[in-house]
Amino acid sequence: MTVPVLELAGVTAGYGTTTILRDVSVKVEAGRVVALLGANGAGKTTTLRAAAGLLRVSSGEVRLGGTVVNRRQPSQRSADGLCLIPEGRGVFPNLTVRENLVLQAPKHDAASTIGKALDAFPALDGRLSDRAGSLSGGQQQMLALSRCFTTEPSVVLLDEVSMGLAPIVVGQIFDALRRLASTGVALLLVEQYVGKALEMADDVYLLDRGEISFSGSVDEVDEDELVRRYLHVDPEAAEALSAPEADRAGVPDTTAASY
Repeated sequence: MTVPVLELAGVTAGYGTTTILRDVSVKVEAGRVVALLGANGAGKTTTLRAAAGLLRVSSGEVRLGGTVVNRRQPSQRSADGLCLIPEGRGVFPNLTVRENLVLQAPKHDAASTIGKALDAFPALDGRLSDRAGSLSGGQQQMLALSRCFTTEPSVVLLDEVSMGLAPIVVGQIFDALRRLASTGVALLLVEQYVGKALEMADDVYLLDRGEISFSGSVDEVDEDELVRRYLHVDPEAAEALSAPEADRAGVPDTTAASY
């Protein structure tokens, strides 16, 4: 039996006296893409934070490669092959693109690291000397995501990496993530664009008020039914979220994580 790269087994966690996750179990196997979906506030971000060690679980186990890592710090989990890309632009805006990439590099391997980043995201080529804060939102997200390609992780946790980006940039980012998954890296994906998440995913977990309400193959999921029953929004409104003018039209972001 194959040991999952990442497994949450009966995890309960929250903030202070507020419990967000209740008995959550998720498995991510090598080379597979797992979509973690749910309505706003369902606990998606909390799940990623618990997996990465940014939030202590009150019960249950987090396992990396079959080893329980509940007591390991985020830096130790990173060294064990876990890479978290949190929501937002995770870059140092006052440093150059080159300096941001060098910070990701193993000692004496800056050139290789920069090369891998530019192979993954050619849009960064020619911007190495520019301050990261001067890049477009899409380029900043590409810079943040370059860590997935330069640190050679075994599993990557992705929290709303398309947030606020134009559809053409979202397409470029998802193309890069598909290439990453094809190399055997496992992905756990929290994503506002449900259609894109399902298009890319092998397996799906649905969170509803902090509990897993469905788990299975993406082939078992009816997208319209998922959007209507579990994400609590009309399918036509969800589809409108993919349009570049969605924010201006006032379409609510019902699937973005607040927890």
